[in-house]
Amino acid sequence: MRLSAFEGAWTLTRSIEDVLTGRPGLLEGVARFTPTDAGLLYAEEGLLTLGEAPAVAATRRYIWRDGGASSIEVTFADGGFFHRFCADEDAPSAVHDCPPDQYRVRYDFARWPRWQAEWRVRGPRKDYAMLTRYQPLLHCVE
Repeated sequence: MRLSAFEGAWTLTRSIEDVLTGRPGLLEGVARFTPTDAGLLYAEEGLLTLGEAPAVAATRRYIWRDGGASSIEVTFADGGFFHRFCADEDAPSAVHDCPPDQYRVRYDFARWPRWQAEWRVRGPRKDYAMLTRYQPLLHCVE
């Protein structure tokens, strides 16, 4: 898969299972992949609900870029390395070590253009799983 395949807007739904607190979470929103000189800016905006608490606005920003050798490299918005995955696989995975925590992701592109990212995060103070489902954001034309 080419990096350009991600360009555009996607609806996203993220379920969160926090093992430590037992509070479920849900984020619903939109992710946009916008071309920049560095690659594609991933900008996510949505409403996050954790347990019974009121929903709050949530955002994330990353840069996705061509990592060479059929890979896509994901960096934090400040340019720091996050992870890399093989873009030619239907279910690539990657690991990000942030001692003392470890982040593992498994993407699933088998039903493209619907896709998902499943994260498992563990550390001394973290233990949660997140599943984010993406599908193209369709615009109605009148």
